[in-house]
Amino acid sequence: MLKELLNKIPILSVHGETEIEIKDLITDSRKVSPGSCFIAIRGLVNDGHDFIHIAIQNGATAIVAEYLPSTLVENITYVLVENSAIAAGKMSHLFYGEPSLKMKVIGVTGTNGKTTIATLLWKLFSAKGYQCGLVSTVQNRIGNEILEATHTTPDAISLNYLLGHMQQSGCTHVFMECSSHAIHQYRISGIEFSVAIFSNISHDHLDYHKTFEEYIRVKKSWFDSLSSKTIAISNADDKRGVVMLQNTSAKKFFYSLKTLADFKGKILGNDLTGLHLQIDEIDVHFRLIGEFNAYNLLAVYAAAVSLGENKTEILKILSQLTGAEGRFEYLRSSRKNVVGIVDYAHTPDALLNVLATIKKLRLGEEKIITVVGCGGNRDTEKRPVMAEVACQYSDKVILTSDNPRNEDPNEILKQMEQGVNVVARKKCITITDRREAIKTAVSFSDKDDIVLVAGKGHEKYQEISGVKYDFDDRKVLEEMFDLMDK
Repeated sequence: MLKELLNKIPILSVHGETEIEIKDLITDSRKVSPGSCFIAIRGLVNDGHDFIHIAIQNGATAIVAEYLPSTLVENITYVLVENSAIAAGKMSHLFYGEPSLKMKVIGVTGTNGKTTIATLLWKLFSAKGYQCGLVSTVQNRIGNEILEATHTTPDAISLNYLLGHMQQSGCTHVFMECSSHAIHQYRISGIEFSVAIFSNISHDHLDYHKTFEEYIRVKKSWFDSLSSKTIAISNADDKRGVVMLQNTSAKKFFYSLKTLADFKGKILGNDLTGLHLQIDEIDVHFRLIGEFNAYNLLAVYAAAVSLGENKTEILKILSQLTGAEGRFEYLRSSRKNVVGIVDYAHTPDALLNVLATIKKLRLGEEKIITVVGCGGNRDTEKRPVMAEVACQYSDKVILTSDNPRNEDPNEILKQMEQGVNVVARKKCITITDRREAIKTAVSFSDKDDIVLVAGKGHEKYQEISGVKYDFDDRKVLEEMFDLMDK
């Protein structure tokens, strides 16, 4: 009933009858059918309000909007609201039976680490025997069922449908990434979170948020909106980690490697065999590598303990787990023992973390050869910075195409080259074709060297002029290693 779906929404006015059955909630007028409630949302490209007449032609019986057409159609219910995106979230949460109230939903936000933290939590709680759901950049999961992920965080209606499906499938815990886009566009509006985690924040998505201050504000707005029933967990070592929880009503906890915190960790060892950490006075070896993963493990540990799980059991299971696909995945060539690393690092900070980790892990004078690019139709300011970071921490750099999307890849590479100083030019070359770039990187390598292929990680495609072509960095790297070892 429409009236029940409007219970938790500030309504400015209603024109028509609310005691009507609603078959589904739709934000795309092309998908409307008889009995639908069409919610008109202002998008980045299109405004749903411009398609209200099409939604009505297709059979919509109710319209939820921020402003109404000049002429109202008879027998159609019009609901005027302040914010249609918020309405979509709250209405869909009610429509699908308020699934987040019947499960523990754990959200993770931050520039880097979201996928690894959410995936490790899913693996941990699944290993403990819980039926778990996962909403991530790499994949969505309901127990062992894998669903394709098209966005880091789905739209509000799709997300609540997915949560409803998870709840009906017996899930008790759901672990999900909460991107800044999703927060800003109110895709997670209406969801009740049991735990909210902040990993870190650095330069990213300024094509969308325009300024770094706005990017921070959006992330913080999620924590500001949490209820006192939620547990908020933040990285105390990030310089905005404390501020992020400043105004929240949630119960606060902090984790740290470098300062006093509720959940304290210390790196005792860090090499290509894994991490040796001391967490809350307990020494544990983990299979994950690098300081950034020490933070990810601490965040997972803090969340699990805050949910009432046994500390020793958590650490025992975590010590056996591997991370998310495309996050510091490494392989070795059989003859030359060259180490290949595939990582999703597509921001300057993420790339710096990965390269700084590799540099620390070197046993001697092994060369670090980095292949890196930048995506098209995204933040242009980070392009020269990405090249600068790559050159600073690598012995050889190959700039190449990532997902150029609708931009000219050569123009993207020219912008990256602006970050290469005169000294660095001697060790940096540009090869537009990504396969050829990886092949060249491997050909430059000698025994025990390290080849990093950064930027795409888990992605199995390369998007060029709006078309997605099959491309898997790991498979290409394996193929080049095989050729080298013959």
